[in-house]
Amino acid sequence: MTETALRQDTWELCGRRYTSRLLVGTGKYKDVDQTRAAIEASGAEIVTVALRRLDLADRAKPSVLDALDPRRHTLLPNTAACFGADEAIRTARLARELGMGDLVKLEVIGDKLTLFPDNRALLAATETCAKEGFVVMAYCTDDPVLCKQLESAGAAAVMPLGAPIGSGLGIRNPYNLRIILDQARVPVLVDAGVGTASDAAIALEMGCTAVLMNTAIAEANDPIAMAHAMRLGVEAGRLAYLAGRMPRRLHASASSPSDGLLPSLPTS
Repeated sequence: MTETALRQDTWELCGRRYTSRLLVGTGKYKDVDQTRAAIEASGAEIVTVALRRLDLADRAKPSVLDALDPRRHTLLPNTAACFGADEAIRTARLARELGMGDLVKLEVIGDKLTLFPDNRALLAATETCAKEGFVVMAYCTDDPVLCKQLESAGAAAVMPLGAPIGSGLGIRNPYNLRIILDQARVPVLVDAGVGTASDAAIALEMGCTAVLMNTAIAEANDPIAMAHAMRLGVEAGRLAYLAGRMPRRLHASASSPSDGLLPSLPTS
């Protein structure tokens, strides 16, 4: 498959088609300039911003929003740091009132130590927001039953974690993720836990629609170089998925054909 064909391999969300399968966050960078450079290097078309951590009071003060080009980037507001369905719903409504549109990434945190989602509250928030016309991308645990419930509740995409937020542990439970991929009728994006480019490649090789990350890039020694590495990892993983990997075999299989071999040399 050529690079041209890869650019034509798009996916759809909220009525818009995207080429990049890498979504990035905007937290933890040292300044707006570094944020902008990392987004550029990543090639991401969808960029997420935590509303609870966004200071909109002083418009003269540099903001992560300054790193985004509205002509090239889709802003994905998220409800990070919300504890409870009501708080997440209010935050999503605020994003809409601020003119950020109907697309929202719903996060409802249930535990301050692990930052694992509160699945019951997330399901309730998803149902309410979907009924209000939001295009919900739901951040959840890697639970196949929950993902089906979120889809039934109106989620436009499910975003099972690969590992705890900011852990960099990679995909800890590929078996559950495969079940989710087999059953889902909406895009599946790995969100949280990615540590390096090989983790991103694995997610795409498995058939995930895309992957979202922040800390893996922002906390790298060289965030700009890592953003580019993640872009390449995602592209390689998607190409490998489309190409179709060879079957796994228990025993060896010779690379060369067995017929037409030269006679064995005589032993002395």
